[in-house]
Amino acid sequence: MGIVAGPIAGMPSTGAVVARRDDGLDWHLLNDYQRDFPLQARPYLRIARALGCEQARVRERLAYLQSSGAVSRVGPVFAPRRVGASTLAALRVPSRHLPEVAAVVSASAAVNHNYAREHEWNLWFVATAADCLALARSLREIRRATACPMIELPLLTEYHIDLGFDLATGARVRSRARAVPPEMPAPSAVERALMAAIEGGIPLTDRPFRGIGRRAGLDEAAVIGQLRGWLADGTVKRFGVVVRHHELGWRANAMCVWDVPDEDADRLGTRLATCDGVNLCYRRRRAGSRWRFNLYCMLHGRDRVEVRERLRIIAGRCSLARFPHEVLFSTQRFKQRGASYAGHDHG
Repeated sequence: MGIVAGPIAGMPSTGAVVARRDDGLDWHLLNDYQRDFPLQARPYLRIARALGCEQARVRERLAYLQSSGAVSRVGPVFAPRRVGASTLAALRVPSRHLPEVAAVVSASAAVNHNYAREHEWNLWFVATAADCLALARSLREIRRATACPMIELPLLTEYHIDLGFDLATGARVRSRARAVPPEMPAPSAVERALMAAIEGGIPLTDRPFRGIGRRAGLDEAAVIGQLRGWLADGTVKRFGVVVRHHELGWRANAMCVWDVPDEDADRLGTRLATCDGVNLCYRRRRAGSRWRFNLYCMLHGRDRVEVRERLRIIAGRCSLARFPHEVLFSTQRFKQRGASYAGHDHG
């Protein structure tokens, strides 16, 4: 599996890929196909025709962007809690033990994101599983293996969760607030097989959905039909190129949290979600006196100054400045991959 590690804000970087409008083909692949990826038998051919180049060139550039780290995968972004179970969690780790504890957390097949952040609660991760029981078991194992205090912060309402946005401006598609059910009905065996086959992304082959179908025991048409159905009903939020912001020049990211009255959370969260620069926005359950915050957003910027200025403007616009809040900048990425709800780890 291995640990994906890299410096983030205010730390030296090596080999960063910075996307600009004048990068031609790469720019269009990174920026235009984060969503609305062609769900048809030969998607790369369709893209090539739209961009006026050869199919082989599209696949070659996507392969390069993946190998350079700018692109995580080409594939689905499943909506949180629409399938399986998931939660954000944090550990309070003695700083001298942070690398070794982070390695233990990253080794869990349930963990798809694992970041160090500047706070007393300094190791933050997202865990997903096929159901609530499996998720609880994984968290219990992490707590036992690390011997560190843990808080669990499950999602209550999503106001905007996408991570697809214009790489030049930070603008992105608007979202509507959606309450999160405790647990959705379990996927069928066929759906689970397809999830396991595709959650790590599609191959850069002439007919990628045919290859996915072979792994899932489905024909090509059934794969494409199911993906279109998942997009239509919200199980998949988007299908396309999943970029890594740090490698594309958005080197600073911060999780911003507020303690707002529960009765005002939806009004404030809905407004916060409309602001450009907000990549994630949601309400989570508090953790009692250990963690009182319930409204969250993620901000990305080219540096910390840009993030703090954006936060100042957003907080003023959304009348959030009067509420207790914290800004947790990421300092190191230990693991980042797509969520695995089907019990299949991609490393």
